[in-house]
Amino acid sequence: MNLTVEPAEQHEAHIIKNLYPLYLHDLSGHYGFTEGTVMNPHGIFEDEPEIRTLAQQYDVQNIWWEKPGILFPFLFKAGSVPAGFALIATPPHCAKGVDFFVNEFFVLLPFRGTGLAAQAALRVFERFAGVWELYTNPATKNITGQKFWRKTVAGYTKGDYHEAVEETFDGTKLVFRFNNGSK
Repeated sequence: MNLTVEPAEQHEAHIIKNLYPLYLHDLSGHYGFTEGTVMNPHGIFEDEPEIRTLAQQYDVQNIWWEKPGILFPFLFKAGSVPAGFALIATPPHCAKGVDFFVNEFFVLLPFRGTGLAAQAALRVFERFAGVWELYTNPATKNITGQKFWRKTVAGYTKGDYHEAVEETFDGTKLVFRFNNGSK
């Protein structure tokens, strides 16, 4: 499978915006409808009841293309087919002492279990050197996600990383931190 992991240009923003509702739907599977991302009365996975359509939700995502050098949207493709995305934030959009934060990471279901997700994550990590942080849901409903990040981060760092359940700006999460600045 020919995987490409490239920054998503403005003319490709619609691809990530089209995948984003699928990502939020996936999150609802391990958070449920009462914690984390919730569905509003209009059938949109969004906290704000004013967002009535996916088109309005698309507008919320524009920030990823409005702050070059600070926010980095990446698009994953398997051949010519979109396979997922990663949204990487830098200060001031991450915790103190963190250089790069994996704000969102998503791979479409048909590509899961193929190794594509781990390859994509490693390629994103290799783009930037510094202190990285990412969160995932610590609940038992998310064992697959936890195992994925544990295996991927441990393999990438050769076991030199921090993992703990911690309080974050987004509630209690399983937090992974590592520094690839010496690579």
